[in-house]
Amino acid sequence: MLVVVSDTHSRSGHKLTGRTLEAVREADVVVHAGDFNREPVLDAFHEVASELHGVYGNTDSAAIRDRLPVARTLEYQGRRFAVTHTREGGPTALSLFGRERGADVVLFGHSHRPTLDVSGPVTLLNPGSHAQPRGNRPGHAELEPVPDGLRCRLVTPEGEVFEEHVV
Repeated sequence: MLVVVSDTHSRSGHKLTGRTLEAVREADVVVHAGDFNREPVLDAFHEVASELHGVYGNTDSAAIRDRLPVARTLEYQGRRFAVTHTREGGPTALSLFGRERGADVVLFGHSHRPTLDVSGPVTLLNPGSHAQPRGNRPGHAELEPVPDGLRCRLVTPEGEVFEEHVV
């Protein structure tokens, strides 16, 4: 399973709870789409995730920016993912970012609003924030192999699946 989280905004720990913590521990790969905030948070994620791929966000410290790229591309189960925290220009810019990298899915954060948009040439996926939802539903994303692709679910820390689609 691939798990996506974003926008932790913490000074000391990963702030993972419930199903979100379980999913991160169970995952083959964890992607964090930026805004850890401070270096001990990044270290805490490394302690619970077997494989972590992160990017830095707009509120991340210089120490995190020294350790992580602003964007990255990775492969999982035959799908290509482009990862960034945000791009000026909204969904159009995110889609272009993904197309430039030959991605099937763009993973991003910043808005704290869980989003799964499969309407364009590139799927746009924002897991929301598990720790600081800012008026949105708290969440993370779980992607698991199925015969016709990857089943993507947006899930609350309490384990409620609130959106699902195959990508």
